[in-house]
Amino acid sequence: MDRNSLIGVILISVVVGIWIFLQSSTTTRDVTPAATAQKTEQREVANTVVEPTAPAVEFQPAPGRTLTIVSNLYRIRLSSDGATVRSWQLTNYHPWYKDQDSAARVDIIQPGKHEFGFSFRALNGKKVEAASVPFVWDVDADSIRVEPGALVTIRAKATAASGGTITRSYTFSGDSYAVGTEIALEGMESVIPQTNRYINLEWSHGIRYQEGSSVDESNNAVAIISSNNDVVELDAADFNNPVEQNANGTIDYVATRSKYFAVAMIPPKGFDGSVFNKGVRYGQPNEGYEEQYSLMFKLPYRGGSYKQGMTLFVGPMQYDTLATYGLTGIMNFGWKWIVKPIGEFFMLPTLKIIHSGIPNYGIAIILFALLMKALLYPLGITQMKSARKMQLVGPLMNEIREKYKDDNQTQQQEMMKLYSEYGINPAGGCLPLLLQMPFLYALYAVLNLNVELRQASFLPFWLTDLSVPDVILSLPFKLPLFNIDKFSGLALLMGATLFVQQKQAVTDPRQKAMVYLMPVMLTLMFSTLPSGLNLYYFVFNVIAIGQQIYQTKFSKNKLTLADLKKMPKKESWLQKKMSEAQAMAGAQGKSIPGQSKQIGSNGKGQNRSNNGSKRRG
Repeated sequence: MDRNSLIGVILISVVVGIWIFLQSSTTTRDVTPAATAQKTEQREVANTVVEPTAPAVEFQPAPGRTLTIVSNLYRIRLSSDGATVRSWQLTNYHPWYKDQDSAARVDIIQPGKHEFGFSFRALNGKKVEAASVPFVWDVDADSIRVEPGALVTIRAKATAASGGTITRSYTFSGDSYAVGTEIALEGMESVIPQTNRYINLEWSHGIRYQEGSSVDESNNAVAIISSNNDVVELDAADFNNPVEQNANGTIDYVATRSKYFAVAMIPPKGFDGSVFNKGVRYGQPNEGYEEQYSLMFKLPYRGGSYKQGMTLFVGPMQYDTLATYGLTGIMNFGWKWIVKPIGEFFMLPTLKIIHSGIPNYGIAIILFALLMKALLYPLGITQMKSARKMQLVGPLMNEIREKYKDDNQTQQQEMMKLYSEYGINPAGGCLPLLLQMPFLYALYAVLNLNVELRQASFLPFWLTDLSVPDVILSLPFKLPLFNIDKFSGLALLMGATLFVQQKQAVTDPRQKAMVYLMPVMLTLMFSTLPSGLNLYYFVFNVIAIGQQIYQTKFSKNKLTLADLKKMPKKESWLQKKMSEAQAMAGAQGKSIPGQSKQIGSNGKGQNRSNNGSKRRG
């Protein structure tokens, strides 16, 4: 390095160092949710304060009470502090540790939290939250049973020292996961300032995780806003970095989901207003993490009397149940225009029909794999035929590669001639595979997010839960790159069958590494997938191997190289484009691969064909 270069490097390093120092000394980044919340609170107080010296809002005291509402579907505990929800158990669903505690039920509410509350800003800018407001219930019993077919409504009222009131009501149905709610304000204009006259109806702490893998649940957790049937998801992808989204106008619902459960706030049809979602990802022990999402309706209050109804859905992501409330958009079936219709309107209903006659979901998945293989047979057979053609001309391709190993252009030209002579489309095996991809993506969504597969058993001694990996081997360390330390038995079987498939189909020596590499990579990747999904892929591969063996060993119409040469030829799109490119190159006076320039008697360049290669029939 010369002196000038050395000086330049030193100067650049000094400038970068000074810039980094200034950035680190003048800017800070919140690294905890608490710090972020504190800064947000300070900013909102400054923006909304009307009378800094105004006293804190006071409400008439009331004794604390907890009501328990029980039906065949849920067990809910409501607190008189804010008339909020302290627990929401789903009777028919167990958490992942059900074998250790058979009495445990899925509880959607985070431990110790007050959920489905409200908040508003007082005259002094301070936030008044529901949990700090004492309510009085209008029922005497502390436990209420809601029978099938029955409706039960309970109310609670809080009275401000100034005389204003807040009333909340809940209407429970014995046959539904949805609960009708209403919040009513009367005479609260002396408490809520005109400059910020809103009351926020909130679900603040997301959904309590219920599965053994927090990473798996977080990968499926999002917040959702549906406006005019347009669904937009919010995903907190970075640790301790809160994300937000909002919408104004006609709101269908706001929701959040984990892997198998959902919470949705559904306003009356035609509701026009503002909603906000927030999310953040927290780190958990053992390299886990958790995502929490908050949902909020910003309800305008103009003084006097005000009421706002809201349906609150808390339950499983079971498609028919969600459809009852117009919430099917919560389930993400994949790309809207291709993958989603396949999964939502074909695969899921088909699997449900099969399961209606086959109680065992493992057997239902096997039958489903057989059906899908039959439906995709035209694509599969086209792919196998293309692979068979490539196998037949494999020796001729190897001859060309050896003969022109030092001339890539001529080698490619001769390959195209070979394809043309034997009517082979070099992309013929790829197109059927690409056409199958939307079905595979849709299948992943249907089997991965299907709550009916959750804790569903196939065999009593193995595959006792088709919604989680069937781990048969654990390592004391994580494998680099793949970051896994557990191996699935079905993933290993799937990888083995994929290896057999690759051995049957791949004849190109240059692709031999793929025969070993792809099965190993997919085995590692699929070891984290639900065993129900791996069961499907395993059965699918076994059927494909059987088809390939039949085609090559037992079929009466075995294709030979001579048959291939006699078959009618149709130039493929790829071959046509290659021919056009070669013709264009020749028209421009460039050397065409497979030809050499010679000097004629007039001193000008002449092209003479150098096509002396032979073909074997």
